[in-house]
Amino acid sequence: MRIALAGDTMLGRTVAERIVAHTPAAALFDDDVVALTREADLFLLNLECAVSDRGRRWPDPDKSFFFRAPPAATEVLRHLGVGCVTLANNHALDYGAEALRDTFAHLEAAGIAWVGAGVDQAAARAPVVLDRAGVRVGILGVTDHPADFAAGPHRPGVAYADLWHRPPPRWLLDTIAGLDTEIVVASPHWGPNMVAAPLAHVRRAAAAFRSAGATLVAGHSAHVFHGVQDGILFDLGDFIDDYAIHPQLRNDLGLLWLVTVDGHQPVRVEAVPLALDHCHTRLAEPEEAAWITRRFRTACAAFGTEVTERAGRLVVECAGSRPD
Repeated sequence: MRIALAGDTMLGRTVAERIVAHTPAAALFDDDVVALTREADLFLLNLECAVSDRGRRWPDPDKSFFFRAPPAATEVLRHLGVGCVTLANNHALDYGAEALRDTFAHLEAAGIAWVGAGVDQAAARAPVVLDRAGVRVGILGVTDHPADFAAGPHRPGVAYADLWHRPPPRWLLDTIAGLDTEIVVASPHWGPNMVAAPLAHVRRAAAAFRSAGATLVAGHSAHVFHGVQDGILFDLGDFIDDYAIHPQLRNDLGLLWLVTVDGHQPVRVEAVPLALDHCHTRLAEPEEAAWITRRFRTACAAFGTEVTERAGRLVVECAGSRPD
């Protein structure tokens, strides 16, 4: 079973303009990237925007960025072969409950599953179970910010948990433990932007998710990729956007992740170097890939994880079994 993973996928602002103005698939992703995503039995990413042409901006005077993609954005996701997105993030409600409901409708019409948001708290916290290649995969999404996006008993929103100040809540760990599937993927949106390594609370939560029964933890939020520990991808980095480039952390250079799972265990992580041009993603050129490789090796070394190179991919062989 191979699972493709990508981090923050922002299809709003000038990316949205390109979707409207051009053929979406050709304009946003090189064919080589699409070929990689279609290698997998399942492709999961963090959709960091609403999909709607309606709604009003969230009324928070301190919020600086608002992301909304046109309905045609689902054609981009379909072309990539996306099977599921997580909406548990700090942009799902950028244009309010109306646009969030539209997002659900557009994804459903496109045949794309979602987790991490819903019409009420129960729906937002619920996992999704998908059957791929005869294997059942349970997926759940959660975000540790912002608290005011949290779904309520009768209010649409996201699956929120305060992971910064306390351990993961019982409902979250029980959801992971209660999934009767061959594979369990936890996809948290956690920690601040532009940090080179996971903060302490992220590491604690990741260990708790694995102990609860997660086969794989695939996080995002930092906008730059982090290192890998057995069964934990702390941050997937970005996949497409129009963001300003951090001169040191280079959020314009990223990774597409392919994880092989055998039985209940991840056995191999393959990370393919990417370059994120303005509103366009392609495979990295040799000099770009060399920078990515150096940074990834350093990030993984902090966890005692060895990285090898095979045919242009950065490979981590996973050791050991899932913790009890």
